[in-house]
Amino acid sequence: MSTDSPRSGEWSRAELLARVITESQKHYADYSVFNQAMADHVGLHPTDMQCVALLDLEPDPVSTGDVARLTGLTSGSATRLVDRLVKAGVVERHADPHDRRRSLVALSPTARTRISTAWDTPGRAFGEVLSGYSDAELAVIADYLHRTAAVGREQAERLSHTPHAAPGTP
Repeated sequence: MSTDSPRSGEWSRAELLARVITESQKHYADYSVFNQAMADHVGLHPTDMQCVALLDLEPDPVSTGDVARLTGLTSGSATRLVDRLVKAGVVERHADPHDRRRSLVALSPTARTRISTAWDTPGRAFGEVLSGYSDAELAVIADYLHRTAAVGREQAERLSHTPHAAPGTP
């Protein structure tokens, strides 16, 4: 574990919870900056980069509807996103073997290599951070990330179906 992190007995639970929340907010902001820098580096828009990262995790080609679900975009926005990525040579459309009326998208082999190469140095740097944690700590980190991602998806869904507050209204 990092030496600048307090041991559980050094801080109260309230202090630890506050630190986790603060560090989570900083992590999100810093990761947004990193995503922008990575997108700039590979010549993509940050939303496109996020889609590429999500497509890279998918074992098989996905539909445009799946792209919408993965990214939180509307179906129309997801279609425009896929069109941009196809035009840029980042994704390829394939006929759906189960429904000829539908197409599926997947990262192109060239883009997969390009993105993988761009991730080499950051991936090693993130790996070095993780190497300082025990297996038990890594299990907690993985669980935290998994559970907070689920909460984030749920809250995004809730917010997308909640009327917008008027400007200046909390």
